[in-house]
Amino acid sequence: MQNISFTYSPLGARVVFGEGSLDRLSEEFATLGGTRALVLCTPEQTALGKIVGDALGSRFAGLFPKAAMHVPLDIAREARSLASTLGVDCIVAAGGGSTIGLGKAIALESNIPIIAIPTTYAGSEMTPIYGITDGNEKRTGRDPKVLPRTVLYDPALTLSLPTPMSVTSGINAIAHCVEALYAEDRNPITSLIAEEGIRSLAQGLPKVVENSADQSARSQCLYGAWLSGMALGATSVALHHKLCHTLGGMLNLPHAETHTVVLPHALAYNAGSAPEAMARIARALNSKNPALGIYDLATQLGAPTSLRGLGVKSEDLDKVADAAMKKPYPNPRALERAAIRELLERAWLGAAPV
Repeated sequence: MQNISFTYSPLGARVVFGEGSLDRLSEEFATLGGTRALVLCTPEQTALGKIVGDALGSRFAGLFPKAAMHVPLDIAREARSLASTLGVDCIVAAGGGSTIGLGKAIALESNIPIIAIPTTYAGSEMTPIYGITDGNEKRTGRDPKVLPRTVLYDPALTLSLPTPMSVTSGINAIAHCVEALYAEDRNPITSLIAEEGIRSLAQGLPKVVENSADQSARSQCLYGAWLSGMALGATSVALHHKLCHTLGGMLNLPHAETHTVVLPHALAYNAGSAPEAMARIARALNSKNPALGIYDLATQLGAPTSLRGLGVKSEDLDKVADAAMKKPYPNPRALERAAIRELLERAWLGAAPV
């Protein structure tokens, strides 16, 4: 057996997982010592935001139902201003990555703690990673103070997540696990977590497509999403996330769908440079070829497979390739502009990864 040497710093979020976890909100809020909470959600989830507010009772100070994809800077500033005006000492973010990302944007400048109630498989709730978009550029970073203090995972809250969104959100979560497996700061623990996360999602998502009300399948997928967030929060990201951040910030593309389209091609790009990671991914997917395994899973589940289908124009690809070469993330294979441009072309066409 080879010598093992690594550094691992587990993150300190408290997790409450299981059906009915939302009923624990008031208790968990009291544990944090909060007195006034601002609830965040998207416009589409205003009804959920009101349910969460009702659960807080007299400690509900207000609702901000304007969370938006990629956390636009103007929305973040408006939410920060409201939190200050209301004098809140806790943020409750109920929703997916956009809502939890907005909570992080508030915490980044105020140190107000966050309780996250995820309703998708984004995984943001388990990471100290934040992202804010100004114009057409998305700025990302890490800061421990944006990590939610408590996360309530209630599978029942994902039952209303439309099947297509469930699929892309789940493959987005798989992407977090994939890159954790070849991250430069990976360790044996994060690799175990990541492999199990891929396996849980790859097994659960087809069941959700077959029956979106399957509570057991929803629980399996949410469990996988928790694992993916754990893996993402403890490791760095690579080319796949760089491409998706570039595409999302530059072209305002839907987050999960972009990850779904790009992932097989980023995997194919790195396949020869990360053999151990590829073996783990193949095992978790029960597929001989990890890149094709992801592509086939997306196709089987009816997910988008082309950037063209997301509205990207052919003339955008050169700009994206150039931007991806600037301030690169650590990656197992050196970045080659021509190869990245070819990767983007295949993703634009929706062709199988090579």
